[in-house]
Amino acid sequence: MIHLLALGLCLAGFAALAFATHRQQRDIFGKALPRVTTYGLRAAGAGVLLLALGILVAAKSWSVGLVIFSGHTTMAAAIVFCALIGWGRLAARTARRRQNDARVRSVTRR
Repeated sequence: MIHLLALGLCLAGFAALAFATHRQQRDIFGKALPRVTTYGLRAAGAGVLLLALGILVAAKSWSVGLVIFSGHTTMAAAIVFCALIGWGRLAARTARRRQNDARVRSVTRR
């Protein structure tokens, strides 16, 4: 059960860190978020990752906890990275469909 908690915390941390980047803000929200929000997301992401590390170290000791934390962060980063790629592809596909629909409507109106 501790592994699911740690993985969930790592996912939340990396998602917050991803949303703190200007490129992802533009791609997902359509604009850059205020600077205070960006700093808050960075702090929250780092804090949640440190919390996951603390939980794992407290439960398994420093040596094993750090190894488990490394595995969880790797898995969480990969999941967030793949989700962002999927989001980008879905958004691009949706934009292409909208452009094609607009072209079809303009041609049929003539």
